This record gives sequence, structure tokens and C-alpha cells, in this order.
Amino acid sequence: MKIAFYGSSLLSAYWNGAATYYRGLLRALAGRGYDITFYEPDVYGRQQNRDIDPPDWCKVVVYDGTVNALRMVAADAGRADIVVKASGVGFEDDLLLEAVLANARLEALKIFWDVDAPATLAEIHAAPDHPLRKALKRLDLILTYGGGDPVVSAYRSVGARDCLPVYNALDPETHHPVPREPRFAADLGFLGNRLPDREARVEHFFLEPAACLPAQRFLLGGSGWEDKPLPSNISYIGHVSTRDHNAFNVSAKAVLNVSRTSMAENGFSPATRVFEAAGAGACLITDSWEGIELFLKPQDEVLIARDGRDVRDILVELTQAKASEIGRRARARVLAEHTYGHRAERVDALFRSRLEARVEVAE
Repeated sequence: MKIAFYGSSLLSAYWNGAATYYRGLLRALAGRGYDITFYEPDVYGRQQNRDIDPPDWCKVVVYDGTVNALRMVAADAGRADIVVKASGVGFEDDLLLEAVLANARLEALKIFWDVDAPATLAEIHAAPDHPLRKALKRLDLILTYGGGDPVVSAYRSVGARDCLPVYNALDPETHHPVPREPRFAADLGFLGNRLPDREARVEHFFLEPAACLPAQRFLLGGSGWEDKPLPSNISYIGHVSTRDHNAFNVSAKAVLNVSRTSMAENGFSPATRVFEAAGAGACLITDSWEGIELFLKPQDEVLIARDGRDVRDILVELTQAKASEIGRRARARVLAEHTYGHRAERVDALFRSRLEARVEVAE
């Protein structure tokens, strides 16, 4: 079966947190026999900051950031059995959704894949004439990066036919244990771009504990923090390529996950870095959010912090031996239950059941 997938970028994780999610899930689906073409616009400097070459398991079409180029690639939707428009493509998203739906065949499965459901739903509620709200009756299914029952209920309340979460997961081929590297050595590492919806929480969970523990070393990676005042024991290293994520995760005694405010409020939204860290066997400290126990066992496979004071207290008591054991258990758990192979199995069954039902109706 052919999938036409319109997303932000498969080739670059530069200002593109969905890249790992797309790569892991689409590669697993390709392994189950899907013929996938991924369409991404040349915007935001992503093509100048590629971190993977075009893969052999998926055709990638990069198009210019122009309306004419958008309309040309949208026409390809007419040749696919499954058409996916993701949120946050980054260039004329509303126009792309309309063009893709206009070109998709009547019998094709038409999906909106939301990688930032809280933000999308906030936009829909703020604008009764939002283009996505109008398009819901033409879409067969909403899939989301996370959010659990709150997001599912919210989407159904605004007119979605159906909505299902497809959570982040681990790709064992890309995220796994590696030797430690001195350049990433620290007591606590945090990797994340500077975003308005997360900055205050990063201050609370990362900067404040660092200020309280001047004898410990903290490492900050990600884009946008250049002009942020930092305690002297925080080293800022800028953008960290995905090829270095494993080394970043294993070289610190512990690594920190800080959810964006909207994700934390909705819960059931494990960030990609949760599974990246677990896959590398790192000791993860995460801010508290509803549903974490569905993915990792608190205090056994992951450490939970309600605030910056908790982070400080955890670091004071955490030994390297305990950190290593937590990382080992986390890796075992995600390998057993939370790989992209597990996610793809569910998505494959969903796609096939929906398409088979259409054939039966047509007959």
C-alpha cells in the first residue's frame, strides 16, 4: 500500500522535534510492506542542517517553499492509498491540507496526524472557522503524537469522526548504549530547544537546581539559549545533532526531561527524549505528568520531580550505581513494550481494518 505523508521534515531534526518520531514510525511501517513517500518543504534552514541522508526505506521529496511547488506535490496524493497531512509542516499548512484533500482519491484513507494536539486544539477552540475544523468531516481519522483520553475527547467534541493516540517510542537501531564522552560529562544534562511554552519550566526544573548546587556540573544543549543568563556551573553547548544524542544521554549521571506546559497539563504525552534516554540506558529524571506510569515505572525505571526542589534533592542523593540501575531497567522496559515496532504493529492493523471495511461497503 502506498502512503503519501506530508510533514515538517524527515531529513532534519533542526527546529523539528517530530523528526525522530517520523523516522522511527515510518521505518517500522516500511518494514511491514508500506511504500512511503514523505513530502517536506525547504524552510527554516532544515535542508542546510540535515542529520540523515535520504533513507532507503522511504522516498523523500523536498519541495520549494512556494505555493506552486506545494500544489505540485499535493497532486501526488491522488496516487496514494493512505494520505497523511501532519500538523506543523511549517509552510502554508492550511492550504496544504485543503490541496491534499482535494487531490486524494475518494476511496483513500485520509488522516490528519497531529504532533502537537494541545496547540492545535487551542487554535480550533479560539477560531470557530478554523480550516481544520471545517476539514474534519472530510478526514477519516485523527492520529495524535500523544494526549490520551483528554485529547481524544476534545477532538471528538469538535467533530472528528475518530481520534487515536500513537505515542512516541524507541527505535533501537538509532538510540542505544554507547561509550561515554568527556565533552558531555555532567551530573545532570538537559537537551531541548528554547520554546515559549517550556522556558519557565526549564528555569524551574533545571536552572534553579543548578543555582542551588554550585558544586555539581550541569550541561544544556539545544537551540535558542545563547542569550539566556545561566548559573556559572551550567555549560551551554548549543544544538546537539541527533547523531550525538546517545553520547549526550549516557555521559551525564542523569538527564532531565521537561515537558512543555501544554503537554504537561494534558498528560499522556511522553516526549521523544524520554524513549531516547531510556533506549540509551540513561537515568532519566522527568517532570511529573499524568500517565507516566503507562510507559515507565516511577522511582524504579524513571525518577519523578514535581518541582525544582525535587530535582535538587534527587541529585544530592543519586549515586552513579543507582543511576546506572535505573537506566538498565528503563531500557529493558521500553525494549519490551515501547519500540516503534510495537507502535507500527498497531497502526498497520488500524490502516488495514479501515481500508478493508471500505472495500466491504463498496461491494
